[in-house]
Amino acid sequence: MKALVLLGSPRPQGNTAALTEILCDQLRQGGAQTEVISLYEKEIQPCVACRGCQKDWSAFACVRQDDVASIAEKILDCDLMVLATPIYSWYCTPPMKALLDRLVYGMNKYYGERRGPSLWKGKALALLETCGYPPDKGCDLLEEGIRRYCRHSGLRYLGSHAERHESYAIAFLNAEKEQRTRAFALRLLDALQGCEPAAADSEKKSGRDCPLPKGNDKV
Repeated sequence: MKALVLLGSPRPQGNTAALTEILCDQLRQGGAQTEVISLYEKEIQPCVACRGCQKDWSAFACVRQDDVASIAEKILDCDLMVLATPIYSWYCTPPMKALLDRLVYGMNKYYGERRGPSLWKGKALALLETCGYPPDKGCDLLEEGIRRYCRHSGLRYLGSHAERHESYAIAFLNAEKEQRTRAFALRLLDALQGCEPAAADSEKKSGRDCPLPKGNDKV
């Protein structure tokens, strides 16, 4: 099982990176291979809706020459894609938004003279977020946008997990946040293995409602 995390934070040692490290550690403990791509380290040009990608239904096929084609290949090769981002103005960060725009065209061959296939139909996707507001007021717009994005693309949306940084005057990470993030990783593994549905968005609104599976109370 391969998990690909697209990290949308500009800070390599920031809050989102810290949660990503915990998530990946738990996924690896569950037998998954993990890879993290830092989007701020990649060249990701904006989509210009030229529709050049629609001429080839066999591949991503975007005509722009940057790092997105190689990212698309890794997405097609993974079992789980995780969008890890801080919330900036109620949405994801700029390189992640640019990437999502490019992918929705290049992966979905819907926009040419004839409607074609979704190249990534059935791929699993999850959200990992950090924010300053309460998650139900800070992350709700991104979560709704990604749910629609997944429905449009035929992706399997496994849910989201968010943690709040209440104040710059205090440390972000603590034992409770680590435990909740590990619990979310376990639920993703269960969902991918067909054991149970992944946590619904409503279960994480406070950041305190993602229970640990039985027998894992010491993770």
